Amino acid sequence: MDIHGRDLRYFTAVAEELSFTRAAERLFVSQPALSKQIRMLEKQLDVVLFERDRRTVRLTAVGEALLPRAREVLAAWETAEAAVREARAAERSTLVIGMSTSPGRGLLPALRTRLVSRHPDAQPVLRQVNWADPSAGLADGSSDVAFVWLPLPDEKRYCYEVVAREPRLVALPGGHPLAARAACDPEGMVDFADLLDEPFLALPAEAGPLRDHWLALDAREGRPPRIGAVVAGAEETHEAVAGGQGVVLLAAGNAPLVVRDEVVALPVRGLSPSRLAVAAGREDARPLVLAYLAAAREVGATMCAPAHPGPAT
Repeated sequence: MDIHGRDLRYFTAVAEELSFTRAAERLFVSQPALSKQIRMLEKQLDVVLFERDRRTVRLTAVGEALLPRAREVLAAWETAEAAVREARAAERSTLVIGMSTSPGRGLLPALRTRLVSRHPDAQPVLRQVNWADPSAGLADGSSDVAFVWLPLPDEKRYCYEVVAREPRLVALPGGHPLAARAACDPEGMVDFADLLDEPFLALPAEAGPLRDHWLALDAREGRPPRIGAVVAGAEETHEAVAGGQGVVLLAAGNAPLVVRDEVVALPVRGLSPSRLAVAAGREDARPLVLAYLAAAREVGATMCAPAHPGPAT
């Protein structure tokens, strides 16, 4: 049988008040509607729950047996409703932020401050994602927003705000001949043309256009790269460079993740800059997501502004 929670609330109110009039006032319903609902419940259960006359209302033995159980059911449902409300509130206030490595650069505290100023109950949760996923969890929905390097595969699916533009450096062993050559360069740089014959560390193939970016296909004029090894993490990259498996391009702000123990990073002449962005699904209009993108826009406007702006064109 299908008994509604409303029926049990009506029954309990009458049982506790022993008055249809007072129970109706307590429930904010009319007395005839309440009486009709109790009669329907009795019919459905095929029992008599109340003995009524013009002056009194009394529980029958069946009503006495049902009352504590009805209270238990109603209490359990109230607990369930509270749990649902809490879960819904937590879901609405939690923002999962995907990243392949920590973005550093002071970005996380700057964005958090702006997010919480707009949504004081917001709970940012950081999630690390393997380098094989250039969307940092956006593609499969496991992240709400993400720090990503551009270009993104299937870029039309996403909207993003650039928060850092940085030159691409090359990391190589300190004893590499190019390190000595850079020391003699007036700007301490190496030419990308001098790296064309070097074995390069590459992202997994799943990274798509991002793998091509860090192999600098845009600067090779059609000359295919030599792949020394495939890497999927910062520590793995450091070990591969230190072990002589290849050189690797990286953003200037990520150099501290790799440069140590005889691994050095040098600026490269002839490469376009790298771009770090905060991205989200293009159709995602959740308030926390939009607030985080707005915060990224503000931070990016500051961090990406040229130190000495040129004349307007």
